[in-house]
Amino acid sequence: MNISNLGEFRLIQKLSKIVPCQPSTIRGIGDDAAVLPFKKDKYLLFTTDMLIEGAHFLKSMGAQRIGRKALACSISDIAAMGGVPTNAVVSVGLPKHTSVKFVTDLYKGLSQIAKEFRVSIVGGDTTQADQLIINIALLGQVTKKYLVTRNGAKPGDWIFVSGPLGGSLKSGRHLTFTPRVAMAQFLVKQYRPSAMMDISDGLAGDLNHILTASKTGAKLWEEAIPCYQGVTLPQALSDGEDFELLFTLPEKVAERLMHWQFKQKRFYFYPVGVMTGNPKQKINAQSYTHF
Repeated sequence: MNISNLGEFRLIQKLSKIVPCQPSTIRGIGDDAAVLPFKKDKYLLFTTDMLIEGAHFLKSMGAQRIGRKALACSISDIAAMGGVPTNAVVSVGLPKHTSVKFVTDLYKGLSQIAKEFRVSIVGGDTTQADQLIINIALLGQVTKKYLVTRNGAKPGDWIFVSGPLGGSLKSGRHLTFTPRVAMAQFLVKQYRPSAMMDISDGLAGDLNHILTASKTGAKLWEEAIPCYQGVTLPQALSDGEDFELLFTLPEKVAERLMHWQFKQKRFYFYPVGVMTGNPKQKINAQSYTHF
């Protein structure tokens, strides 16, 4: 069997049984970021993302936008755990013919979003490669009581997303999206989601990650799923690279959120379904896969 037959997530499950994990680790493989001991009232968050030319971007998309996306993906992971980003190291693989201007523009894009979210770029590595590769390793911090993982959803919880979905790659939004740090901080401090993650592989696939971790099922309200103009429901379910928040709230808390947001214009969250008690009730739609 090769990895394309096994699939990305079954491969990750297989590898997670091989790699060591110390007892002091709070949470390892299986969430948007690892959770590590830190301070009396805080955990350390640690995540990494690798972007490869041809799979996640084309050079023609512009070096600054590529650099921006590379760090934005990892910031989104930290946000989805209820944390704020702090320090990053950046490693790049560069073909020999890459111009110096392209590389400096790449780092300008990285630096712009780093400044926006108060991230310090504290090191990294460069090496020769056949195509452009960017790997970000990012640290963050989360107050212990605000930590949100994928495994806390319960039957009856409402399912929400933080924005319209679909068409991100075709429209170019995957290069310019804003990580939902402010939204996530608002949610964890005011409403305490029972589960949360960001949508990188499509609503269908990412919701199934929450269902697996929480050992629950789900029903989606198809007519309620927000789609960008010109995007079909199947695309909203499976396109990926939306980087919106996907989260669950107990019914009474969900109703309180809905009541609040009708009275203000700061944030808007879309209820799209409900968790069920049947773990076999998965979402049957194709999500993005890397293999």
